[in-house]
Amino acid sequence: MVLHKTSKGIILTIIAMTMFAMQDSLIKFIFEKSSLYEIFLSRYVVAAILLFGYLKIRKINVNLKTNYPYLTIFRVLFHFIAFSAFFVSLTYMPLATANALFFSCPFFVSMFATLFLKEFVGIRRWSAIAFGFTGVLIVLNPNFSDFDYKSLLPVVSAFFYAASMTITKYTSDKDNIYTQMFYFYLIAILLCIIIFIFMGSGQFYNSNLNPSIQFIYREWFTEFEYTWKFLLFFGFAASIAFVCIFSAYIIASPSVVSLFEYSLIIMSMIPGYFLFNEIPSSRTLLGVSFIISAGLYIYLREKIKDQYIATETPVRR
Repeated sequence: MVLHKTSKGIILTIIAMTMFAMQDSLIKFIFEKSSLYEIFLSRYVVAAILLFGYLKIRKINVNLKTNYPYLTIFRVLFHFIAFSAFFVSLTYMPLATANALFFSCPFFVSMFATLFLKEFVGIRRWSAIAFGFTGVLIVLNPNFSDFDYKSLLPVVSAFFYAASMTITKYTSDKDNIYTQMFYFYLIAILLCIIIFIFMGSGQFYNSNLNPSIQFIYREWFTEFEYTWKFLLFFGFAASIAFVCIFSAYIIASPSVVSLFEYSLIIMSMIPGYFLFNEIPSSRTLLGVSFIISAGLYIYLREKIKDQYIATETPVRR
Protein backbone atom coordinates (compact mmCIF):
# COMPACT_ATOMS: atom_id res chain seq x y z
CA MET A 1 0.00 0.00 0.00
CA VAL A 2 1.40 3.38 -1.06
CA LEU A 3 0.80 6.13 1.48
CA HIS A 4 -0.50 9.49 0.32
CA LYS A 5 1.90 12.41 0.85
CA THR A 6 -0.41 13.89 3.48
CA SER A 7 -0.48 10.57 5.38
CA LYS A 8 3.31 10.37 5.24
CA GLY A 9 3.55 13.93 6.54
CA ILE A 10 1.21 13.18 9.44
CA ILE A 11 3.12 9.99 10.38
CA LEU A 12 6.47 11.81 10.24
CA THR A 13 5.06 14.61 12.42
CA ILE A 14 3.81 12.16 15.05
CA ILE A 15 7.22 10.41 15.03
CA ALA A 16 8.90 13.80 15.51
CA MET A 17 6.59 14.74 18.39
CA THR A 18 7.26 11.36 20.02
CA MET A 19 11.01 12.01 19.79
CA PHE A 20 10.58 15.49 21.29
CA ALA A 21 8.52 14.05 24.16
CA MET A 22 11.25 11.47 24.82
CA GLN A 23 13.90 14.20 24.66
CA ASP A 24 11.99 16.36 27.16
CA SER A 25 11.49 13.37 29.48
CA LEU A 26 15.20 12.65 29.34
CA ILE A 27 16.04 16.16 30.53
CA LYS A 28 13.68 15.76 33.47
CA PHE A 29 15.27 12.39 34.21
CA ILE A 30 18.97 13.42 34.23
CA PHE A 31 18.97 17.14 35.10
CA GLU A 32 20.28 16.44 38.62
CA LYS A 33 23.31 14.60 37.19
CA SER A 34 24.12 16.76 34.19
CA SER A 35 24.52 20.40 33.21
CA LEU A 36 22.17 22.30 30.91
CA TYR A 37 24.79 23.39 28.41
CA GLU A 38 26.55 20.03 28.52
CA ILE A 39 23.25 18.69 27.13
CA PHE A 40 23.15 21.52 24.58
CA LEU A 41 26.66 20.71 23.37
CA SER A 42 25.84 17.00 23.04
CA ARG A 43 22.70 17.79 21.07
CA TYR A 44 24.43 20.18 18.67
CA VAL A 45 27.55 18.05 18.09
CA VAL A 46 25.59 14.87 17.33
CA ALA A 47 23.15 16.77 15.11
CA ALA A 48 26.00 18.55 13.27
CA ILE A 49 27.84 15.26 12.62
CA LEU A 50 24.67 13.66 11.26
CA LEU A 51 23.88 16.73 9.14
CA PHE A 52 27.31 16.96 7.56
CA GLY A 53 27.34 13.21 7.02
CA TYR A 54 24.04 13.56 5.16
CA LEU A 55 25.39 16.45 3.07
CA LYS A 56 28.49 14.42 2.22
CA ILE A 57 26.50 11.33 1.18
CA ARG A 58 24.08 13.41 -0.91
CA LYS A 59 27.01 15.44 -2.31
CA ILE A 60 25.29 18.71 -1.42
CA ASN A 61 27.55 21.73 -1.50
CA VAL A 62 26.85 24.35 1.16
CA ASN A 63 27.26 28.02 0.33
CA LEU A 64 29.27 29.34 3.28
CA LYS A 65 28.50 32.97 2.49
CA THR A 66 25.61 34.37 4.50
CA ASN A 67 23.95 37.58 3.39
CA TYR A 68 22.79 38.33 6.93
CA PRO A 69 25.73 37.77 9.32
CA TYR A 70 24.39 39.86 12.21
CA LEU A 71 20.82 38.60 11.93
CA THR A 72 22.19 35.05 11.81
CA ILE A 73 23.99 35.60 15.12
CA PHE A 74 20.83 37.01 16.70
CA ARG A 75 18.78 34.14 15.30
CA VAL A 76 21.01 31.60 17.04
CA LEU A 77 21.17 33.64 20.25
CA PHE A 78 17.38 33.86 20.42
CA HIS A 79 17.08 30.11 19.78
CA PHE A 80 19.69 29.48 22.48
CA ILE A 81 17.82 31.64 25.00
CA ALA A 82 14.50 30.03 24.04
CA PHE A 83 15.58 26.48 24.74
CA SER A 84 17.64 27.43 27.78
CA ALA A 85 14.39 28.74 29.29
CA PHE A 86 12.35 25.77 28.08
CA PHE A 87 14.71 23.04 29.28
CA VAL A 88 15.01 24.69 32.71
CA SER A 89 11.21 24.83 32.91
CA LEU A 90 11.07 21.06 32.39
CA THR A 91 12.96 20.53 35.66
CA TYR A 92 10.07 21.78 37.82
CA MET A 93 6.98 21.87 35.59
CA PRO A 94 4.88 18.97 34.25
CA LEU A 95 5.96 18.03 30.72
CA ALA A 96 2.53 18.56 29.15
CA THR A 97 2.07 21.95 30.85
CA ALA A 98 5.46 23.23 29.68
CA ASN A 99 4.77 22.11 26.11
CA ALA A 100 1.25 23.56 26.15
CA LEU A 101 2.59 26.96 27.22
CA PHE A 102 5.32 26.72 24.58
CA PHE A 103 2.59 26.40 21.96
CA SER A 104 1.87 30.08 22.51
CA CYS A 105 4.70 30.43 19.97
CA PRO A 106 2.36 30.75 16.92
CA PHE A 107 0.68 33.72 18.61
CA PHE A 108 4.03 35.51 18.91
CA VAL A 109 4.97 34.53 15.34
CA SER A 110 1.79 36.18 14.04
CA MET A 111 2.51 39.30 16.08
CA PHE A 112 6.14 39.55 14.92
CA ALA A 113 5.12 38.92 11.30
CA THR A 114 2.80 41.91 11.53
CA LEU A 115 5.37 44.15 13.19
CA PHE A 116 8.55 43.23 11.32
CA LEU A 117 7.57 41.41 8.11
CA LYS A 118 4.60 43.67 7.30
CA GLU A 119 2.29 40.64 7.01
CA PHE A 120 -1.42 41.33 7.34
CA VAL A 121 -3.23 39.68 10.25
CA GLY A 122 -6.99 40.27 10.36
CA ILE A 123 -9.28 40.83 13.31
CA ARG A 124 -10.27 37.15 13.47
CA ARG A 125 -6.70 35.99 13.96
CA TRP A 126 -6.04 38.78 16.48
CA SER A 127 -9.11 37.54 18.37
CA ALA A 128 -7.71 34.00 18.24
CA ILE A 129 -4.38 35.26 19.60
CA ALA A 130 -6.20 36.96 22.50
CA PHE A 131 -8.17 33.76 23.11
CA GLY A 132 -4.93 31.74 23.11
CA PHE A 133 -3.27 34.04 25.63
CA THR A 134 -6.37 33.69 27.81
CA GLY A 135 -5.59 29.97 27.80
CA VAL A 136 -2.02 30.76 28.86
CA LEU A 137 -3.36 32.77 31.81
CA ILE A 138 -5.70 29.94 32.77
CA VAL A 139 -2.79 27.45 32.80
CA LEU A 140 -0.54 29.82 34.76
CA ASN A 141 -3.33 30.72 37.20
CA PRO A 142 -1.49 33.85 38.36
CA ASN A 143 -2.00 34.94 41.93
CA PHE A 144 0.29 37.95 41.95
CA SER A 145 0.74 37.99 45.72
CA ASP A 146 2.68 34.70 45.63
CA PHE A 147 3.02 33.97 41.90
CA ASP A 148 6.05 31.88 40.94
CA TYR A 149 7.49 33.75 37.99
CA LYS A 150 9.48 30.69 36.92
CA SER A 151 6.18 29.43 35.53
CA LEU A 152 6.55 32.02 32.76
CA LEU A 153 9.70 30.37 31.37
CA PRO A 154 7.91 28.32 28.65
CA VAL A 155 6.17 31.52 27.49
CA VAL A 156 9.51 33.38 27.51
CA SER A 157 10.87 30.45 25.51
CA ALA A 158 8.02 30.74 22.99
CA PHE A 159 8.67 34.50 22.65
CA PHE A 160 12.37 34.10 21.82
CA TYR A 161 11.76 31.07 19.61
CA ALA A 162 9.18 33.07 17.63
CA ALA A 163 11.74 35.87 17.26
CA SER A 164 14.27 33.33 15.96
CA MET A 165 11.72 31.93 13.49
CA THR A 166 10.82 35.43 12.30
CA ILE A 167 14.47 36.10 11.50
CA THR A 168 14.68 32.70 9.77
CA LYS A 169 11.79 33.65 7.51
CA TYR A 170 13.27 37.08 6.78
CA THR A 171 16.72 35.71 5.87
CA SER A 172 15.46 32.73 3.85
CA ASP A 173 15.05 34.88 0.72
CA LYS A 174 18.85 34.83 0.21
CA ASP A 175 20.24 32.18 2.59
CA ASN A 176 19.08 28.63 1.82
CA ILE A 177 18.30 26.09 4.55
CA TYR A 178 21.74 24.44 4.43
CA THR A 179 23.56 27.76 4.85
CA GLN A 180 21.27 28.61 7.77
CA MET A 181 21.79 25.21 9.39
CA PHE A 182 25.59 25.37 8.94
CA TYR A 183 25.84 28.68 10.77
CA PHE A 184 23.26 27.65 13.33
CA TYR A 185 25.32 24.65 14.49
CA LEU A 186 28.63 26.49 14.15
CA ILE A 187 27.54 29.44 16.31
CA ALA A 188 25.63 27.22 18.78
CA ILE A 189 28.68 24.97 19.35
CA LEU A 190 30.92 28.04 19.75
CA LEU A 191 28.48 29.43 22.34
CA CYS A 192 28.64 26.15 24.26
CA ILE A 193 32.46 26.24 24.21
CA ILE A 194 32.45 29.84 25.50
CA ILE A 195 30.04 28.88 28.29
CA PHE A 196 32.27 25.91 29.17
CA ILE A 197 35.31 28.18 29.45
CA PHE A 198 33.52 30.58 31.79
CA MET A 199 31.51 28.18 33.96
CA GLY A 200 32.09 24.61 32.83
CA SER A 201 34.22 23.82 35.88
CA GLY A 202 31.38 24.68 38.23
CA GLN A 203 32.81 28.05 39.27
CA PHE A 204 29.35 29.41 40.09
CA TYR A 205 27.79 26.20 41.38
CA ASN A 206 26.30 26.20 44.86
CA SER A 207 24.59 23.15 46.33
CA ASN A 208 22.30 25.45 48.32
CA LEU A 209 20.76 26.84 45.15
CA ASN A 210 17.42 25.70 43.77
CA PRO A 211 17.88 22.41 41.80
CA SER A 212 16.73 24.14 38.59
CA ILE A 213 19.47 26.77 39.05
CA GLN A 214 22.01 24.07 39.93
CA PHE A 215 21.17 22.53 36.55
CA ILE A 216 22.55 25.67 34.85
CA TYR A 217 25.74 26.02 36.89
CA ARG A 218 26.69 22.40 37.61
CA GLU A 219 30.18 21.30 36.59
CA TRP A 220 30.24 19.59 33.20
CA PHE A 221 30.90 15.86 32.70
CA THR A 222 31.14 14.98 36.42
CA GLU A 223 28.70 12.08 35.92
CA PHE A 224 29.67 11.38 32.32
CA GLU A 225 30.10 7.63 32.86
CA TYR A 226 26.42 7.54 33.75
CA THR A 227 25.02 10.26 31.47
CA TRP A 228 26.91 9.69 28.18
CA LYS A 229 24.38 7.18 26.84
CA PHE A 230 21.51 9.53 27.64
CA LEU A 231 23.31 12.48 26.05
CA LEU A 232 24.02 10.43 22.92
CA PHE A 233 20.39 9.33 22.71
CA PHE A 234 19.32 12.93 23.28
CA GLY A 235 21.35 14.05 20.27
CA PHE A 236 19.98 11.25 18.07
CA ALA A 237 16.38 11.83 19.20
CA ALA A 238 16.65 15.57 18.48
CA SER A 239 18.19 14.87 15.05
CA ILE A 240 15.54 12.29 14.11
CA ALA A 241 12.79 14.68 15.21
CA PHE A 242 14.37 17.50 13.21
CA VAL A 243 14.61 15.41 10.02
CA CYS A 244 11.07 14.03 10.43
CA ILE A 245 9.38 17.37 11.04
CA PHE A 246 11.13 19.15 8.18
CA SER A 247 10.48 16.22 5.83
CA ALA A 248 6.82 16.39 6.85
CA TYR A 249 6.65 20.10 6.01
CA ILE A 250 8.29 19.44 2.63
CA ILE A 251 6.20 16.49 1.42
CA ALA A 252 2.81 17.55 2.84
CA SER A 253 0.88 20.77 3.26
CA PRO A 254 2.18 22.77 6.24
CA SER A 255 -1.39 23.78 7.11
CA VAL A 256 -2.23 20.09 7.64
CA VAL A 257 1.02 18.92 9.20
CA SER A 258 1.12 21.78 11.71
CA LEU A 259 -2.17 20.64 13.24
CA PHE A 260 -0.57 17.35 14.30
CA GLU A 261 2.24 19.10 16.16
CA TYR A 262 -0.26 19.46 19.00
CA SER A 263 0.05 15.70 19.49
CA LEU A 264 3.22 16.62 21.42
CA ILE A 265 1.05 17.69 24.36
CA ILE A 266 -0.56 14.24 24.46
CA MET A 267 2.80 12.52 23.91
CA SER A 268 4.17 14.49 26.86
CA MET A 269 1.33 13.38 29.12
CA ILE A 270 2.26 9.71 28.67
CA PRO A 271 5.83 9.79 30.11
CA GLY A 272 4.71 12.52 32.49
CA TYR A 273 2.15 10.17 34.03
CA PHE A 274 4.13 6.91 33.97
CA LEU A 275 7.60 8.25 34.83
CA PHE A 276 6.93 11.33 36.94
CA ASN A 277 3.38 10.80 38.25
CA GLU A 278 2.18 14.02 36.60
CA ILE A 279 -1.60 14.39 36.34
CA PRO A 280 -2.87 17.62 34.69
CA SER A 281 -5.49 19.50 36.70
CA SER A 282 -8.88 20.32 35.20
CA ARG A 283 -7.82 23.99 35.09
CA THR A 284 -4.68 23.09 33.13
CA LEU A 285 -6.69 21.00 30.66
CA LEU A 286 -9.13 23.90 30.18
CA GLY A 287 -6.26 26.31 29.46
CA VAL A 288 -4.64 23.80 27.09
CA SER A 289 -7.93 23.49 25.19
CA PHE A 290 -7.96 27.31 24.76
CA ILE A 291 -4.37 27.31 23.46
CA ILE A 292 -4.95 24.43 21.04
CA SER A 293 -8.27 25.88 19.80
CA ALA A 294 -6.66 29.26 19.13
CA GLY A 295 -3.71 27.67 17.35
CA LEU A 296 -5.95 25.52 15.18
CA TYR A 297 -8.10 28.49 14.27
CA ILE A 298 -5.04 30.54 13.24
CA TYR A 299 -3.84 27.66 11.07
CA LEU A 300 -7.26 27.24 9.44
CA ARG A 301 -7.55 30.98 8.73
CA GLU A 302 -4.10 30.96 7.15
CA LYS A 303 -5.18 28.07 4.92
CA ILE A 304 -8.35 29.92 3.89
CA LYS A 305 -6.41 33.11 3.20
CA ASP A 306 -3.52 31.19 1.57
CA GLN A 307 -1.24 33.31 3.75
CA TYR A 308 1.08 31.10 5.78
CA ILE A 309 2.66 32.95 8.69
CA ALA A 310 2.47 30.72 11.78
CA THR A 311 2.31 27.45 9.81
CA GLU A 312 5.25 27.93 7.46
CA THR A 313 7.80 26.38 9.82
CA PRO A 314 7.48 23.82 12.65
CA VAL A 315 6.66 24.98 16.18
CA ARG A 316 9.21 22.56 17.71
CA ARG A 317 12.49 21.68 16.06
